[in-house]
Amino acid sequence: MTDQRYRVLLYYKYVPIENAEEFAHEHLKFCQELGVKGRILIADEGINGTVSGTVEQTETYKKTLREDPRFANIVFKEDEAEEHAFKKIHVRYKKELVTLRLENDINPKEKTGTYLSPKEFFEQMQSPDTVILDARNDYEYDLGHFRGAIRPDIESFRELPKWVRNNRDKLEGKKILTYCTGGVRCEKFSGWLLDEGFEDVAQLHGGIVTYGKDPEVKGKLWDGQCYVFDERISVPINQEEHVVVGKDYFSGEPCERYVNCANPECNKKILCSEENEHTFLRSCSHECRVHPRNRFIEEHNLSEEDISNRLEKIEKHHRINTG
Repeated sequence: MTDQRYRVLLYYKYVPIENAEEFAHEHLKFCQELGVKGRILIADEGINGTVSGTVEQTETYKKTLREDPRFANIVFKEDEAEEHAFKKIHVRYKKELVTLRLENDINPKEKTGTYLSPKEFFEQMQSPDTVILDARNDYEYDLGHFRGAIRPDIESFRELPKWVRNNRDKLEGKKILTYCTGGVRCEKFSGWLLDEGFEDVAQLHGGIVTYGKDPEVKGKLWDGQCYVFDERISVPINQEEHVVVGKDYFSGEPCERYVNCANPECNKKILCSEENEHTFLRSCSHECRVHPRNRFIEEHNLSEEDISNRLEKIEKHHRINTG
């Protein structure tokens, strides 16, 4: 096996940051000089990021961040990689590390759900009085999730509180287990659940990526892949078996390949094979296929005749499949 020259770091920490906008500017300059790439969010309440770089660069990044007393005990989740997982470096100031836009904000340092280790989470998932609630977006769930987990019908994290309020009957009187990619969303969401009156709330400490690396649990009871917000798109979790849960948007066949709708005003994430990407112009609907700024048409320099022929084939395909 060849040595992997790059690493990807995933991390967060809720900690007060004074002059956070200024710190974001300074941190961007540091990252540019170091040569790491990634996406880092900095808020008054803390830091949340994913960066990639060579082994040497990422070691320097970790060491430098931990030299700051505010981040001395920050936990880094690490993956080996063959190349950068990002094309650029972005460091941005935001009002919230995770966008919930609550009437009364939650401070995870003061209120959050019970932490469960991967082993504890694995064991509790199998208890009959437990509900497993995915705290991620619908397209993340569709690519992979814990077996039996509830899929909230949401396109963004800020929609989750409304979904819970509309579906309290699914959660009342149960032990609620919640999880997300690395843990940062659950820190706030689990605290909000407690504020809403749910008494027994626990979260997967370290998130899905930590669960997948646990040497004892080995990612068991996870099906599919874990969606990640970088060029890799997904990473494996279950070390013992791989069950494909993703379905091709057009054919319904097993699929784990994500693309974005070619209509820039839509940009919906859709699972589809390479063949269906070309057949359906990488577009989730007829309206998106005929959109004047369709990126697939531009990329492949399709003529009006090409487009017309493809649309005719799609319509014929639709008639055959709908009877």
